Amino acid sequence: MNLLHPIKIGGFCLLAAIAFPFSGTQAAEAPSSNGVAALRSKAEKGDARAQYSLGITYFDGEGVPKDEAKAVKWFRRAAEQGLADAQYSLGNCYAKGRGVPKDEVEAVKWYRKAAEQGLARAQHLLGASYAFGEGVPTDDAEAVKWYRKAAEQGLAAAQYSLGISYFKGEGVPKDEAKAVKWYRKAAEQGLADAQLGLGVFYAFGRGVPKDEVAAYKWLLLAGAQGDETAKKQIEAIERRLTGAQRAEGQRLAREWKPSKPNSEVKPGTK
Repeated sequence: MNLLHPIKIGGFCLLAAIAFPFSGTQAAEAPSSNGVAALRSKAEKGDARAQYSLGITYFDGEGVPKDEAKAVKWFRRAAEQGLADAQYSLGNCYAKGRGVPKDEVEAVKWYRKAAEQGLARAQHLLGASYAFGEGVPTDDAEAVKWYRKAAEQGLAAAQYSLGISYFKGEGVPKDEAKAVKWYRKAAEQGLADAQLGLGVFYAFGRGVPKDEVAAYKWLLLAGAQGDETAKKQIEAIERRLTGAQRAEGQRLAREWKPSKPNSEVKPGTK
């Protein structure tokens, strides 16, 4: 699922895309071809984690021919045993029409099951479902409720979504300072969209005092991840900065380290 949030700041429009990984918080095993039989044996005996891993194996085509329908079969078996990662992945299959006909209501059903077990990715997607009215009626307050649960677990994409909610005043009173707070948490984890947004906030003095050196730092970090919008803004801001200011912004960007590994990028996820 990719959701677009148009955000206008000082006449500048950000079109922020949130991309959601396919699998859950724990990467599935990646068996060699001769390990698939052992994994299948465990799955057929009812081991939920093995069932989930076998589903990922079929979905990715690792050691077996790619077969999304078989992936769904094994996700479902694990999901029906209550494995949150499998519930999340089964929800994604329904949301995207991968291995099953697309069914947003069914997707929400499985996201909710995983979200209620505390799986942050599922909480975030359940919130997004409410925000965009996919599979449930649009309800911004309910979206914020689930975004917050995931954001408080440290999920960068959820922190970013919660920041957008505060900036736009959707589901919560508009509060640019709180928007910046949540953007910063996501940006500090390395989420490029949040780094871009935080740079723009600093550039225009929205929710924080205007600081073009700080803006330059965050735009450089987003640009280094390939964000084309950030690259364009870097060119614009460089024309306004002195040589000393450019050097300071570059130093800050060079010395920056993420607060923890970016929770949106995990081995074996899609």
